[in-house]
Amino acid sequence: MVKNIAIIGDSESVKGFGAVGIDVILCNEPSDSAVVLKAVAERDTYAIIYMTEELFEASKKERDKYSEKPVPAIIPLPGARGNTGIGSRRLSAFVEQAVGSDILFR
Repeated sequence: MVKNIAIIGDSESVKGFGAVGIDVILCNEPSDSAVVLKAVAERDTYAIIYMTEELFEASKKERDKYSEKPVPAIIPLPGARGNTGIGSRRLSAFVEQAVGSDILFR
């Protein structure tokens, strides 16, 4: 079964992704992000779900349900409102866990 890629975010942040074949799911309110993420993840059609950092942080409890599963990978991207640095912090934590030391950002 072929798995697709989706992005969840506000219209300003995600509008260009549809042009490159990524399924765009609009969510303008952080308070709705957990419900939207659950609906998208349960479709079982996406291998990767990108989310704007603002929505990614707001949906932590729902997102944690998928953290131990290989699919879907839920990945934060900076949105139109700016970069919070969560992507860099997560990458650093993953590298430190795998290697035993933060070799990327020191």
